[in-house]
Amino acid sequence: MSISNIAFGQVVSEKTAPATEYPADAEGLKLALRNLAGGVSIITAGEGEHRTGATVTSATALSVEPARMLVSLNRTSSTWPVVERFGHFCVNIVGPVHEGLANQFAGRGGLRGVERYRGYNWSTLSSGAPVLDDAAAAIDCDVEEAIERHSHVIVIGRVLAIRVNGGGSLVYGNGRYTALTGNF
Repeated sequence: MSISNIAFGQVVSEKTAPATEYPADAEGLKLALRNLAGGVSIITAGEGEHRTGATVTSATALSVEPARMLVSLNRTSSTWPVVERFGHFCVNIVGPVHEGLANQFAGRGGLRGVERYRGYNWSTLSSGAPVLDDAAAAIDCDVEEAIERHSHVIVIGRVLAIRVNGGGSLVYGNGRYTALTGNF
């Protein structure tokens, strides 16, 4: 069986494999979600030596009017307590040139806390959260609400400031990064 997909203006033909059913558990859900590519953002929070952050594909707009962002953070991560303490975060939407930084904030190489900021230029906007100077876009927020559910916290942010540099997006899916550049 063959299906056609439109991928960035091109028709791509793919063969589909027979479906396999999995248990409705953590491993089955992870396996299914590997098929959902997502834009890569680095969530940053804190100040000075109390900065940390995480690489996520779970940042999205909750509403454009009023301007609100939503991000899901693991309750046991080092990022959530800092977001909670400082009451702010920045969604740094990263581009193709930031794959190394995305790995740093994902904890690859063992970097933690403020060490994850090494090698890149950072500033702040309204909230005081760290902003990646050359991010494709940065959305600076203060915490409006945090909803704890199961292993994660759903953080709703009131947008305070926005910076757009452009330059494409970094996408993560099926265990690897893909760059989206140009007009897509």
